[in-house]
Amino acid sequence: MEKGIIIKSTGSFYTVKCENNLIIKCRIKGKFRIKGIRTTNPIAVGDIVDIEHVDKDNIGVIKNIHKRKNYIIRKSINQSRRGHIIAANIDQAILMVSLMYPTTPLKFIDRFLVTTEFYKITAKIIFNKIDLYDEETLKKLEELKSVYEKIGYKCYETSAKEKININQITELLKNKISVISGNSGVGKSTLVNTIDSKLDLKTSEISDYHKKGKHTTTFYEMFDLDFGGSVIDTPGIKGFGVVDIKKEDISHNFPEMFRLLDNCRFYNCTHTHEPDCAVKDAVNNGDISLSRYISYVSIIENEDEDEKYRDDIFK
Repeated sequence: MEKGIIIKSTGSFYTVKCENNLIIKCRIKGKFRIKGIRTTNPIAVGDIVDIEHVDKDNIGVIKNIHKRKNYIIRKSINQSRRGHIIAANIDQAILMVSLMYPTTPLKFIDRFLVTTEFYKITAKIIFNKIDLYDEETLKKLEELKSVYEKIGYKCYETSAKEKININQITELLKNKISVISGNSGVGKSTLVNTIDSKLDLKTSEISDYHKKGKHTTTFYEMFDLDFGGSVIDTPGIKGFGVVDIKKEDISHNFPEMFRLLDNCRFYNCTHTHEPDCAVKDAVNNGDISLSRYISYVSIIENEDEDEKYRDDIFK
């Protein structure tokens, strides 16, 4: 058997890059079950696997998955009780955000960050398309950066299209395995193309009528970068459903809330209706942002991720 890393997943077949740099198209035989993990995809980009030699059709067979260092997962679109693994064995998760064309909902941002906290993955936020922002939007950008930087998340401003601050992103990605996620149309593929000229990922224009992105990346795929490191490009997603985190543990994955939990009167405080709640007090005095608290409540109440989920960041 040969050892390799999954660099592309189409759902039916997997592309494996072996240790000798040979690229082999593979399939799985039978059902893979990983203890404690119920997902719609048993294997994800970034997984280290063992494969058997190719058959007469030049197709290999994946026989074993090595233990994962980590992984990031979201709720499956078609099977809400199960998760879908976005990527495995990564050094950092990059969330690309846009404040217009399209507008990224704050609840989407916070659900992504809750998930990375739970799985102990370092998360960074890139605010893209700053070349399009008017004075009001730039002001909102500074407000949001202040919210997330205060918590401890590093934030970056870019324009992938106009190549603004691209050097910062190059340094961010250098010599690391990074997964880039975000809504359709925020510019993930454009950014990857910009930071490495040899790559030519498919991109498309935003719909003028709906001001929403179109799905251009259709598969999860890892690309090696000329300057060192790898980036996993992912299909654009509408909502980021939280899975596998118990309701009572959600607040533990809001760092600004977690620091205050011992100050609540009740050890099992839900931070919604109880008296003498340190989290609610912090929201009232501005130490915790109202938008983050709203996101927290939406998660513990298990709100559906539909168009109502798209809160207006300019309210």
